[in-house]
Amino acid sequence: MATFDVKTPMQKVIDHMNGEFLGIRTGRAHPGLVGDVKADYYGTPTPLKQMATVSVLDARTLQITPYDQTAVKTIEKAILAANIGVTPVVDGKVIRLSMPELTGERRKELCKYVSKLGEEAKIALRNLRRDANDFYKKAEDAGEISEDQLKTELDVVQKETDSFVSKVDELVKEKEKEVMENI
Repeated sequence: MATFDVKTPMQKVIDHMNGEFLGIRTGRAHPGLVGDVKADYYGTPTPLKQMATVSVLDARTLQITPYDQTAVKTIEKAILAANIGVTPVVDGKVIRLSMPELTGERRKELCKYVSKLGEEAKIALRNLRRDANDFYKKAEDAGEISEDQLKTELDVVQKETDSFVSKVDELVKEKEKEVMENI
């Protein structure tokens, strides 16, 4: 009997959501904030994490040290164009980013965005559940599995879905708490 692996793609949904969360500015400096910003490096859009070392100096300051010193201006322009709410300061061969204090209004906007990402993850999980259920229903129609096996498999898929949905809720709640807390 063929089986439908629902756990692996569901874990990928969680991993993707966590990756999206890294790019959300919480008032704390985090390399994930600029890691995916792309700079035009010799005509090729290149992620900053491939062009420079991004380090955290303190709770509110990131330092970007390009591997190629000629790329400093290019990286500065890319950060400005990314519109992440931080203005880069070029200090010789390094770029410093100081995270400004988030306003209460901006924190609420970020919480709404976090909730939206959580909802998108839940939709993706439900779509995976539907795909798995369809797979097992077709297997039952084709006579590959019995009605009892179908019920068992559908229950397993539902339990996995519920488990991953609760993980999403937990991660969203943690991120919202992180966004709302003052440093």
